[in-house]
Amino acid sequence: MQRSSVISDNQLADWHTLANRVQDNINNHILGQSHVVKLLTIAIFCRGHVLLEGDVGVGKTTLLRIAAESLGGDFERIEGTIDLMPHDLIYYTHIDEHGKPAVGKGPLLKHGEDLSIFFFNEINRAKPQVHAMLLRIMAEKSLSAFNQSFHFPYLQVFADRNRIERDETFELPAAARDRFMMELHIAQPSAEDQLKMLMFDTRFYNSDSLVDEAQKAIVPYRELNQIAAQIQQHIHASPAIQDYGFRLCQALRNPGQANIQLSDIDTEHLIAGGMGPRGIAFLARAARANAWLAQRDCLTPEDFHAVLPVIAKHRLFVTPAYQYAAEQLVEALIEKVLAHIPAP
Repeated sequence: MQRSSVISDNQLADWHTLANRVQDNINNHILGQSHVVKLLTIAIFCRGHVLLEGDVGVGKTTLLRIAAESLGGDFERIEGTIDLMPHDLIYYTHIDEHGKPAVGKGPLLKHGEDLSIFFFNEINRAKPQVHAMLLRIMAEKSLSAFNQSFHFPYLQVFADRNRIERDETFELPAAARDRFMMELHIAQPSAEDQLKMLMFDTRFYNSDSLVDEAQKAIVPYRELNQIAAQIQQHIHASPAIQDYGFRLCQALRNPGQANIQLSDIDTEHLIAGGMGPRGIAFLARAARANAWLAQRDCLTPEDFHAVLPVIAKHRLFVTPAYQYAAEQLVEALIEKVLAHIPAP
């Protein structure tokens, strides 16, 4: 595919085929996570960063590694540890071949602008100073070091965190979480046949082998930014659909004013902070990508329903009085809003 200022319908169809190949490539090696894989694919074609969370040993790291390999470009990974410092992402010191101290480029800089995926494993084990650096990289795709600026035009950040262990961990601040387009929860497969395969099929015993056998560089990563922009222009949103998406966001921010009721909860004083401009724009972008994957050229209410929970959940903050059940209340609120706000 050659670059052009406008992508033809045939090229969009070609890219749709590539998107399906990416999903198939991941699903062929990760069992029981097809819904998560679809949402991850939507984020890829929106150029949005993704945070994955889940229990220990459910395949978060393997899933993200295969997704990264599917995209091509240069890939770097770093492990979140309590002693990780911001400079560890930029440079490292070593003894060169002449026995003298030397400085080498760290994982963020070694590939220059060809860095496509930066994978941060167990991000909540890193300190806030590291989160702060990552914040700028995610937002601006640039970094200042060695008296010069480095740019990463194709960069997408994947991260995961362990939701069980809390010792020696640091919760991501709201500003950092807001930079992630989606927070995806990966749970153990529920189907008995899938669990038996994971238990007895030796193919799934070695995650490195799974990653090695997965198809590589399915997508020409240098063209992803252009195709993502074209998808957004290609999918139309009628005034009625625009109004519907806006009312969903407003109801999540002010559920009491939207007459949303939760049992034994004062919804007028439930939400301390809701989705800001970045979050509502992410919602529209993800809904359009969902419509494109469904081979439609216009938005429907179902497109908002498909992506709203993973866009909104980590952007809604309850007041201190309801902090004891924050996660459950936010989930219940999203469900009520989707059921209550009338669709066009």
